[in-house]
Amino acid sequence: MGKVKKTIKSIKIVADKCNGCRACELVCSAFHAKPRYSSSNPARSRIRIVREPLRDIYLPVYAGEYTASECTGRDRYIIDGKEYSECDFCRASCPSRNLFKEPDSGLPLKCDMCEDEPAREKPLCVEWCINDALLYEEREEEVDEAVVAPGDIEIGVESLIDKFGLQQVLDTIARASKR
Repeated sequence: MGKVKKTIKSIKIVADKCNGCRACELVCSAFHAKPRYSSSNPARSRIRIVREPLRDIYLPVYAGEYTASECTGRDRYIIDGKEYSECDFCRASCPSRNLFKEPDSGLPLKCDMCEDEPAREKPLCVEWCINDALLYEEREEEVDEAVVAPGDIEIGVESLIDKFGLQQVLDTIARASKR
């Protein structure tokens, strides 16, 4: 198994620059609405502003991977005289909080960097951040080449057939193979 170069996309958060305007939440929820830009519901946003108004703290956090179990960390940190909970830095959708869960279905949300066709230069939350509290970064990294087991493909195809029917899956594969 060889190494391949992979582009790693991330959003760097400069918490001291965030003023809590929530423009990032608004544009993210509108981008992910069905149909796109038809509504704005911050509960569907893949980025949230964790707010402690009495201490004047605003901390942008964007959604990461789902985790099926709660963590045991409940530590508190003081950074530049401001106190933060360990959960404030966590990007996971987990059972101990409702952050980053689809409000209607309860399914976990994950930031997709506003991947779209045609590709965007950077995520909308970064574009709309007027204080530059969100910075988009890309870096190349060498990783082990992923090996897809034939069993994984069969499971995926079977689930598509169960959901959409054999004929629709075959029609879609035929269309895709002509591109």
